[in-house]
Amino acid sequence: MTVAGELSLFTLDPDQTFGAAVADRLGIALSPLEDRVFEDGEYKIRPLESVRGRDVYVVSSLCQGHGASSADRLLKMLFFIGAVRDAGASRITAVTPYLCFARKDRRTKPRDPVTTRYVAQLFEAMRIDGLIGIDIHNLAAFQNAFRCETIHLDAQALFAQQLVAMIGDAPVAVVSPDLGGDKRAELFRQRLERLLKQPVGKGFMDKFRSEGRVTSDIFAGDVEGRIAIIIDDLIAGGGTLARVAAACRAHGARAVWGVATHGVFTSQAPGILADAPLDRLLITDTAPLAPASPVVARLGARLSVVSVATLFGEAIRRRHLNGSITELLENGP
Repeated sequence: MTVAGELSLFTLDPDQTFGAAVADRLGIALSPLEDRVFEDGEYKIRPLESVRGRDVYVVSSLCQGHGASSADRLLKMLFFIGAVRDAGASRITAVTPYLCFARKDRRTKPRDPVTTRYVAQLFEAMRIDGLIGIDIHNLAAFQNAFRCETIHLDAQALFAQQLVAMIGDAPVAVVSPDLGGDKRAELFRQRLERLLKQPVGKGFMDKFRSEGRVTSDIFAGDVEGRIAIIIDDLIAGGGTLARVAAACRAHGARAVWGVATHGVFTSQAPGILADAPLDRLLITDTAPLAPASPVVARLGARLSVVSVATLFGEAIRRRHLNGSITELLENGP
């Protein structure tokens, strides 16, 4: 459905596939911009059409890739938002399929940084009016960090639509990889139960992590004879998913599937995940994954990517037209 006028959509990602899919959902073209890199590595970025009085949405996945760090991408987005504000936009919304530095949302050691809040302050300094994200690591911390409007999406409806057809009438359980993710897992379990019209079991793993090392694992739940679906917000190194998958196998799971919104794979992840007792892995396209990526090569047919571009496109359309985001999250795009 084509949106009403007065809306501009920019994407700052080098690979414009995601932004183009969002634009396609909106029935508009991506707005042009100049992204110029100088010889010393500094850059300038600006819109190439008038944005005065317009409702502007700026899409960028703030994860490492294409030779740029998360910090580089964040800084470029802030610069562009500043330029758009100076050019007279009436409303600016940052659209971040992956929001960087969101995992450090509280102090666990003396003098720890709280980077979630610092990132929010940077965006606010550029006078944004809102930010759209998906499956942020800690929803409460995210909502409390920003003083502008935040729209938090989740991929649960899209994942559930994919999984229901794959599950059929097989017995299934949803597993949280840690106690912090228990609420996410429980909401997903309830959704699957409604769609499958059969009981869905549950399980969880508790762990103690300090300075990047996990020193203990405790598993509880009924996964014996079931498809164990491990759901998380993010995969980086893959160690957590591999440990939980092994625990599910040890407790009698007939198959183990992993589900995570953000596939931010480090260099160790392909080897760890390839060796894990994992039958399937579903991720979304919030972090661009090249076809030649090592994780694609190592996992092969076990890896599936579910696009959330239409979800973001529909969220933008509803924000622009004052539609319901709650209904969108319940039913999907």
